[in-house]
Amino acid sequence: MSSSLTVLGSCGAWPEPGRACSGFVLEHEGFRVVLDLGYGTLSRLLAHLGSAVGDGVDAVVVTHHHPDHMLDLHGLFRARWFGRRDAAPIPLYAPPRVLAMLKSLEDEDPDDVDRVLAHRPLPAGPYDVGPFVLTSRALPHFVPNAGVRLAADGLCVSYTGDTGPDAALADLGRDADLFVVEASDRHQRRGVPPAATTSLHLSARQAGQAAAAAGARRLLLTHFWPGNDRERSRADAAAVFDGEVMLAEEGLRIALP
Repeated sequence: MSSSLTVLGSCGAWPEPGRACSGFVLEHEGFRVVLDLGYGTLSRLLAHLGSAVGDGVDAVVVTHHHPDHMLDLHGLFRARWFGRRDAAPIPLYAPPRVLAMLKSLEDEDPDDVDRVLAHRPLPAGPYDVGPFVLTSRALPHFVPNAGVRLAADGLCVSYTGDTGPDAALADLGRDADLFVVEASDRHQRRGVPPAATTSLHLSARQAGQAAAAAGARRLLLTHFWPGNDRERSRADAAAVFDGEVMLAEEGLRIALP
């Protein structure tokens, strides 16, 4: 059975017209893991599944509680609650504040969330997730963020979520078949304030450096600031990473490994 990663959304902060924010579907041995569900990703996920109620999702991983990475998780909760209430809960691997934010959107009975999504905290583990072993690393961001690594026989995919430069990135992406790395490149847009005095986002060049240090086979750049020149980002990463550099585009399906 073929393995793949499908891009649901590629923007950071908010989605450009026709695009969505962070979201991916990783499929291997008939098992589907959703990685992040930011603004605009749910309808794309449901179309990918061919199910209005989210049938076919085996696990969800959310890196942190910023809405451009998790807000459409609430829509998935509603699809399951109203459409598949009697189904077994879907495992949700996420920092605790993701669950807290999700429950804050349910004013009648926040505990309904627990009947739909079975929370496992990140960073923690390792966890057995279908054919994968999920390990995670705390990475520097404005809020707790868990970079994740999903490894199975003959396949490894790593994903940073949002992060600034950190030595842990090399271990997270070590020898990965595909390293999905944020490349916000906020500096490309005039009037956008810097992330912080100490960077809490990556440039495309820094993403390429992280992939090179990890010895990853391929690099997928994502989380582009709306309006960015993505080809410029690709060139910046390729200047420091010898492997294939790809750009996240909505609907892109990457065959793995």
